[in-house]
Amino acid sequence: MPNDNETKPTAGAAGRALSAIIIFAIVFGAAGIGAALGGAMTGPWYQELNKPAFSPPPWVFGPVWTVLYATMALAAWLIWIRRPAASVALPLTLFGVQLFLNMIWSGLFFRLHLIGAAAAGIVVIWLATAATIAAFLRVSRPAGVILLPYLVWLTFAGVLNFSIWRLNA
Repeated sequence: MPNDNETKPTAGAAGRALSAIIIFAIVFGAAGIGAALGGAMTGPWYQELNKPAFSPPPWVFGPVWTVLYATMALAAWLIWIRRPAASVALPLTLFGVQLFLNMIWSGLFFRLHLIGAAAAGIVVIWLATAATIAAFLRVSRPAGVILLPYLVWLTFAGVLNFSIWRLNA
């Protein structure tokens, strides 16, 4: 298993900067599409749902997700700059899968009101993210570690989603 000392970044400074901008744009673009698909947490449907006592106020989610998307982009960029010294196709494909699934979750929950399907979906996102972390760790330990708070948040979000589903079934 290569470590960070064995796989040095291969792009020059300009290439690294451009790739960072592109990756951040992709990740935050997916976040924007997810938000557009989902609608607002402050809408009447969400406000009227029965929620567990541990449910944070809606204003918490924006800052948390902003930080998580930024760290997701950073982790993907740390993988991207390892090419061609390391094989990055599988790790970045897994990253893309979990990002896509994350993007469509909002539509399932907030737009379609399919709370149970969203709960099942978050399990799939969690598994895809765990696989992404494992693949990232093989290429860059920092990239994999950076994604751990995202996995913790997905665990919390899954418990919250499942609890809302049970309370409103």
